[in-house]
Amino acid sequence: MNTKAALYIGGLLGPFGGGVVAAMLPELGDSFDVSPALAASSLTTYLLPFALVMLVSGTLGERWGLSRSIRVAYLVYVLAALLSVVAPWFWLFQVSRGLQGVANAFTTPLLLTKLAAITPAHRLGRTVGTFGAMQAIGQTSAPLIGGLAAEASWRWAFAGIAVVALALTASPLPSDMPATPMSITATLRSTLRPVVRWPIGTALLLGTCLAGLPFLVAFRLDDAFALSPSLRGTVLTAYGVAGIIGARFVGGAADRFGARAAVSGGLLLGGLTLSGIALSDSLPLVTAAWAIAGLSTQLTLVGVNTTVLAGDGTTRSSAISVVTSARFLGMAAAPAAFTGLYRTDPALGFLLPAALLVFAIPAVVTGWPHRAATSAATR
Repeated sequence: MNTKAALYIGGLLGPFGGGVVAAMLPELGDSFDVSPALAASSLTTYLLPFALVMLVSGTLGERWGLSRSIRVAYLVYVLAALLSVVAPWFWLFQVSRGLQGVANAFTTPLLLTKLAAITPAHRLGRTVGTFGAMQAIGQTSAPLIGGLAAEASWRWAFAGIAVVALALTASPLPSDMPATPMSITATLRSTLRPVVRWPIGTALLLGTCLAGLPFLVAFRLDDAFALSPSLRGTVLTAYGVAGIIGARFVGGAADRFGARAAVSGGLLLGGLTLSGIALSDSLPLVTAAWAIAGLSTQLTLVGVNTTVLAGDGTTRSSAISVVTSARFLGMAAAPAAFTGLYRTDPALGFLLPAALLVFAIPAVVTGWPHRAATSAATR
């Protein structure tokens, strides 16, 4: 396995581990004799530590050394997955899920930092897009593979995750940059400099108003078209599949036109697709709109991530970890933000987040930092 492939596969592991329980919730409930609602909390038990620890994981990784931190995170992932395999009680299974989330909080931003360090500036968008595609593959394939494993025993899924994580523990990693005083003393406050604040705000908006809305689309598919759970799941995968297929294309577009154009275009496309889902009575059109939403998410993310990763190399991992955390915190907040509004008026449940995405575009056009372009010119 070459170095870059190992970094990409590491990016796949985290989202896969997070979503693998989605299709095995009934089996988890039966195995541990808990309610479906309690079994479903295993998703939150992974996501919440993942998002919160990522606020500081990049800073800690810079202090401890990126390669060492990644390898330790993989090893924790191995042990946590094995704990899931043998856990006789649900509370212990939940502990294992939380540990997996903490481990992934270190792998995702640090792997992106490593990729940025070995990628020429003019190809950074394509590289970030490919990494996003690998994460989308993990997120999209997890329910399918988890469900197949659960046909025999859901524990096999976690045994497989442990094997992959163990192999990644021994995989090659690029050498760390020489330590500098800035990298050793990096703090969360120093990470929140102006060039990073715009990506943080945009990532939070994207997570809340687009990436966190699969549940709302599922409500729409049930209410408007009375689809079965399996058909709803099939439609929802269109988002991830489109993101996978189009990742390198949107990455190339960001390389060519710049991060500001990528973010603005992604937000506009996201607003239009959510409006289409709200107003269309055609299932094919709703499905197509949700697939295009996957592309718009990738386009926005590439613009956000390249802006951060093209900045100061000594604090890249701190910055990208905070930005990624903001996106997942937004995703966690989306159900509370829009479920009540959707139940009051289904169209408004989609039109409000669509409007927020579109109304942010003028601010992005006028205020987006120029750091990425400057960095690209001087690397």
